[in-house]
Amino acid sequence: MSKIAVVYWSGTGNTQAMAAAVAAGAEEKGAEVKLLTADSFEAGDMDAYDAIAFGCPAMGNEELEDSEFAPMFSSCEAKLKGKRIALFGSYGWGDGEWMRNWEETCRSESANLVCDPVICNETPDEEAVASCKALGSTLAE
Repeated sequence: MSKIAVVYWSGTGNTQAMAAAVAAGAEEKGAEVKLLTADSFEAGDMDAYDAIAFGCPAMGNEELEDSEFAPMFSSCEAKLKGKRIALFGSYGWGDGEWMRNWEETCRSESANLVCDPVICNETPDEEAVASCKALGSTLAE
């Protein structure tokens, strides 16, 4: 059984709903899943998991949330090499630049991005929830 962390930050509940769907998808595949907020995860926790799904909405000028999530994620970057990773998040404006930049950061650290990220505009609809479950399922494989 794989151990998966779903680590997220959510200001409005949209990314939190996505995180719950990611966790459900991984659990349906038999994974042991821990749902964690960004303020309760740190780089030292990376080794305890076979795979990690990171979720953060677009903030400001299409960037990661900068008070809790971005510092946590930055501290984890050195441990991304070879780690099975998936990314997800919601947005309210823009075209997904924050996610493309985030993917590039993960690639530059040699993370194993197991699937395309899932993004949704505002509250996740049925399609976004299904995509999040599929992301969790893929991460658990």
